[in-house]
Amino acid sequence: MAAPRELPSDEVLVQRLRAGDEETFALVLDSWSGGMLRLAMSFVSTKDSAEEAVQDTWLAVIRGIDNFEGRASLKTWVYRILVNTAKARGTKESRTVPFASLLPEEAGPTVDAERFRAPGEQYAGHWVAGQEPRPWHIPEDHVLRGEVRELIAEAIDELPPRLRAVVTLRDVAGYGSEEVCSLLEISPGNQRVLLHRGRALLRRKLESYLFGAQGVAGGRGRA
Repeated sequence: MAAPRELPSDEVLVQRLRAGDEETFALVLDSWSGGMLRLAMSFVSTKDSAEEAVQDTWLAVIRGIDNFEGRASLKTWVYRILVNTAKARGTKESRTVPFASLLPEEAGPTVDAERFRAPGEQYAGHWVAGQEPRPWHIPEDHVLRGEVRELIAEAIDELPPRLRAVVTLRDVAGYGSEEVCSLLEISPGNQRVLLHRGRALLRRKLESYLFGAQGVAGGRGRA
């Protein structure tokens, strides 16, 4: 499997995009569109609508690249266009995604209560033996086959919209908390809560697979 191509600096990218370099545009498109689509789906009602929002964003980028001033990174500028485009489309579809507080589908425990000792037991509230979080070690062959990446992508897509938006920006696009707060117009406190809950739900979805993969790898090693 070929490794992803590294992008040039923003200065080089902007220069080439302004010159109409199709190869550079295709490279940026391939590198960013997956995360953009996942983020757009947090604001609109269907995947088709999200794809249209991404397409509209790239058209806006092509038309507006001459006006890019470099006050933020090129990627942040593109993502800001995407968020505004997807929000506008979501409003037309009567689908808004408020970020002010937790929604019902995001509430509830982030960890299964059965993993903790029950009231009345010794060390109530502590982890049940064997149920405590364990460090993950992903077998190399699973990573190389892309199984883990595909599983993580599916798990992110299944998150509630607002959690998906924050996790996508922080853990897929690589933005810091301040940039995420700016892009989504949320407070640092809301960003922290949404990120924590999103990551916790992802861990729950991935635990059984990753621990199973470790067990298989360990069995092969002892053979």
